[in-house]
Order: sequence, then C-alpha cells, then structure tokens
Amino acid sequence: MTGAFDDLLAANARYADDFQLAGFDGFAHAGVGLVTCMDSRIDPLGLLGLRPGDAKMVRNPGGRVTHQALLALILGVNLLKVERILVIPHTRCAMASATEAELRARVGEASGQDATWETFGAIADQESQLRDDVARVRAHPLIPDSVAVGGFLYDVDTGRLRPIV
Repeated sequence: MTGAFDDLLAANARYADDFQLAGFDGFAHAGVGLVTCMDSRIDPLGLLGLRPGDAKMVRNPGGRVTHQALLALILGVNLLKVERILVIPHTRCAMASATEAELRARVGEASGQDATWETFGAIADQESQLRDDVARVRAHPLIPDSVAVGGFLYDVDTGRLRPIV
C-alpha cells in the first residue's frame, strides 16, 4: 500500500526531522476560524498572514458553510478561542462554474458510474450564497453575537480578498 505514498512519506520524514510545532495546545491563537474551498491554489494561513496554531480551518468544495463546517465553527468558538470567523470562497471555482446536473454528468463520465443521485453543491451565485452562509453562521444560537463573522471572495489570480458581507 505505501508504494503510492513513498514520496509523501519521505517528505514527512524530512518535515519531522525539523518539527517545530510540538506542544501546541490546539487553540486558535489569533482567534480566527476560517471556512474556505479545498482548491489547491489557496494557502489559507498565508493569505491572512497567519501561522500554524493561529486559526481553525475547514475546507470543502466551494468553501461552503455546510452542517459539518458549522459544527466545526461552533466548537472553535466555544472551546478553541475562535473570536473571528471568515467565510472565503474564491474566483474561478469549479463549484460555481457548473450546474448540479453538469457536475453530476462530469463526475459520472470521469468515474464511469451513475452520479445522478449525488448532490455536489453547485453554486449558482457565489455572492448571494456567501451572504446566506454568513447569515447562517451569525444566526446560529451557539455562536454569540460577540463573534465577528465576515464573508470575503478570494481572487486566485491576484491573491486579494474582497469583502462581500
């Protein structure tokens, strides 16, 4: 099994040889919680000037506040010192460039399996969806009003965040 992962395990061994993060307590030391997309063009800590240990991060397709993401935010706020939450989708996102039917067809074609039964979460209007996601976080009874919640659009071509809500 490990043959497919040998390069990554070797990189991990080099990383562990100079490991500097031992003893972290698991709190968000900058008080930041972040929901963003799984897109590999996004460096969540770097784009905010943060380091490991500063933030609690949730990544998923489209950077959506899903049920699981919301649970992570609730835990972060109540147990891990999160005081500010950023929801950050991005430009040129695959989840916002196709309909649900198109995503199902593409996944079905790529996998050779029927994917018509799966919901992938296509986003018809990113800014509207971002407003809804931020409102969902702000309205949750387990996230107090004292927590700042903002929605931003990350531009994958410039590296800049644009405040939306």
